[in-house]
Amino acid sequence: MLKVEEIKFFIQEDNNSERKRNARIGEKYYNGEHDILNYKLFYYDADGEIQEDKTRSNIKIPHPFFTELVDQEVQYMLNGDTYVKSDIPELQEELDKVFNDDFTSELTSVLTDVCSKGFGYMYCYKNKNDDFKFEFADSMGVVEVRAKDTDDNCKYVIYWYIDKNTKENKKVKRIQVWDDKQVYFYTETNDGEIIEDDTEKLNPRPHVIYRKSNDENSLYYDTLGFVPFFRLDNNRKQIGNLKPIKALIDDYDLMACGLSNNINDSAEAYFVVSGFQGDNLTELITNLKTKKHIGVDVGGGVDVKTVDIPYQARQTKLALDEVNIYRFGMGFNSAQIGDGNITNVVIKSRYALLDLKCNKLEKNLKKFLREIIEVILNDLNKKDGTDYQQKDVYFDFEREIITNELDNANIKKIKADIRKVEIDILLGLKGVTDDETIIKSICQQLDINY
Repeated sequence: MLKVEEIKFFIQEDNNSERKRNARIGEKYYNGEHDILNYKLFYYDADGEIQEDKTRSNIKIPHPFFTELVDQEVQYMLNGDTYVKSDIPELQEELDKVFNDDFTSELTSVLTDVCSKGFGYMYCYKNKNDDFKFEFADSMGVVEVRAKDTDDNCKYVIYWYIDKNTKENKKVKRIQVWDDKQVYFYTETNDGEIIEDDTEKLNPRPHVIYRKSNDENSLYYDTLGFVPFFRLDNNRKQIGNLKPIKALIDDYDLMACGLSNNINDSAEAYFVVSGFQGDNLTELITNLKTKKHIGVDVGGGVDVKTVDIPYQARQTKLALDEVNIYRFGMGFNSAQIGDGNITNVVIKSRYALLDLKCNKLEKNLKKFLREIIEVILNDLNKKDGTDYQQKDVYFDFEREIITNELDNANIKKIKADIRKVEIDILLGLKGVTDDETIIKSICQQLDINY
């Protein structure tokens, strides 16, 4: 079993790892916390010293393209009703109990972590009905501990999360250490010493605890025989989808906020006054704001000056950045207008990059689900005496896209016209071939059971 010092070391080492640093950046951008929020303006004073400029406008508006791209990929991946299927009715019934709406909801959170952070986790447990249940685990709090760096199987999984802030404003971290037999519970307050959690009645606690119906006074224990955490990777390097487009999003934020700053700083007109009849500048400003007139001497006057903002270059750059964000982010740009010829072929072409990205993710997702299905089938075979195999289960991810209704109607009409011609040809064979053959062929055309 891991010692307290080892637990603290592994958590700190994992927290400082490169993959977790990248994951934190992806999480921030998914939550709309862009680098633009830390943007500052500076200038050199008369002494040549750099100073922060707090007088000029410094508008900070994040543009959450990454949030849209992640949610787009996740929902497009899981927009079908049933994606785990079997041709065996009894097995399909059992699979539907596990891979239901609750599982899809948890898997949605996992895929969100995968796309934004580069990896996601799900863990399993047994409920009161002795059935497996699966829940999402925040990937930032999962630490894998292996016997060797090259070992594929985890010996331990450390799972931690921040439970609450107490009245004394203390941060309480709950820590669980899982192995293939049981789980150990610890707590840590304000990054202090890790101690055993005295709020848990059983510590360590076996994976499965139950009572037999005829023995209410005794507890029975069982083990799952494996560490109940499953990891889904976005790619081999476990990098999220932000990296190729982060610089483009930052540039878009900078261009858009720069334009807002220009407009804000140049919103007021400049008044050039000559021959003013007054004592001080305050009187002049007051007259302009309230009375809307000022007095001037003979030969004096007021000239109103405005500043033209060079917005065309910024607009061009914003449009170019937006196109590249969706192109290299491999997403569907719903704001794309096109030339007005929106046929189904055009619509499908706009989904091409998103399809390509989802195809890459689908391969890893199937491998991830295979590990879960292995656990489900072993449990069913053990309880029911069946012999279900992995080959009895397959996947079907149906991805729905919007279509042109007029285009669909024209396609149906063309198919109906072709079918009518084929039926007319069959009817024209009367007298050449027997009636039964003709009727069977017509039934096939009309999809009727002969």
